[in-house]
Amino acid sequence: MSMITPSGRGKGSYKGGARKNDNNRIYANPLPLLFIEPPPGPLRSVLGLLGLSLTEVVNPHCEGIFDPETRSVWVSNARDTMLLWQRGFFGKGDLSRSEPSWLARQINLRKMGGKQMTSEEVTAKRRAERRQFKLDRAAAIAAVAAEAEAIFEAEGRVIKPALSGPAIPSAATWRPSPSPAAETPLAPPSPEEDEEPIELEPLVDVEHLQLTLQEAFFLAWTLDCLTIIDAQTNEAMTLKQLWTACQVAHLPPSIPQNPNPPLQFDNPFLVNYVVYHHYRSLGWVVKGGIKFCVDYLLYKRGPVFTHAEFAMVVCPVYEDLEDQKTSSIDLQNSSPFAWSWLSTINRVNSQVQKTLILVYVTIPARSRVPLDILDSPACLERYSVREVTLRRFIPARMRD
Repeated sequence: MSMITPSGRGKGSYKGGARKNDNNRIYANPLPLLFIEPPPGPLRSVLGLLGLSLTEVVNPHCEGIFDPETRSVWVSNARDTMLLWQRGFFGKGDLSRSEPSWLARQINLRKMGGKQMTSEEVTAKRRAERRQFKLDRAAAIAAVAAEAEAIFEAEGRVIKPALSGPAIPSAATWRPSPSPAAETPLAPPSPEEDEEPIELEPLVDVEHLQLTLQEAFFLAWTLDCLTIIDAQTNEAMTLKQLWTACQVAHLPPSIPQNPNPPLQFDNPFLVNYVVYHHYRSLGWVVKGGIKFCVDYLLYKRGPVFTHAEFAMVVCPVYEDLEDQKTSSIDLQNSSPFAWSWLSTINRVNSQVQKTLILVYVTIPARSRVPLDILDSPACLERYSVREVTLRRFIPARMRD
């Protein structure tokens, strides 16, 4: 059972601003499945007393293509792409940072001149302004230091350069300067009589949603709302075929190539899927955490509402150490890591107000569990998950 509970965070951790109401409406459903309650009535009351329900489950039945080279599943249908993202934040756009917004950005650039920006464009603009603020502040500090040096050379007085004041911009007072192009707009060219209007080619959405194998199998097995197509046969994969293909995709290549490699308990797909399924089942939104040097990030509702509260590092633990010595897979973080590495990761996530969680996944021993159990997801019950929370001790903040 997970002991992770949402922590009290300041208002700065919330996102959305003026779009908060729109986000609550667009992302109201936490899963692709919809549960429609019938109107109140005597029949519903009687069935409720008997423990029965007339709730209708609406399954969207999305479709994706399995790609073993990238260890992912591609969803190309626009309707399925937006549905999976807006109902649970599954996957990411292959041409976007997270939400598939490439087509919206192109339409905005072509028709609206960039006046209505997408979330990705807002983030890029904010980062550019932050970079310009740092440059302006560094230039102002250098100018103050040069002035103090000139006074020392001319008068012999020592003046300590100030790092704050009217001459030094701060985050509260600095404003980005308008670009020269915005100050002096170009005059529109005079139309020629013989000039024909340029017809722009219609935009075609070339972006697809990219699901990790953990996300794809969760949608296909747990929710039964995703059909995965084999790219070679162009036929729908059965659950057993998908389960085996996900494991084989994470095995190291062998020479000569073995068409039916033996399955192993320490397969990276199994270890990571145990963690993904564990926290998804507890209601968390689980996303990749490579940006913060971790395996997963946990969101309470989703990336559009709040920043991630927890950063997860998956640490496999072998029940039998002999299995680790004889295994052909070198699992990440399965061996003891350096204290300096742990301190670095903890510091990085503490600076962005995230709590670091070490998630220990116990891999069952081959001497205790037969290998044929790996042919089905029933083997997942043999794995266990334990959590260790790490926090930095900051004397100035933790005196109370």
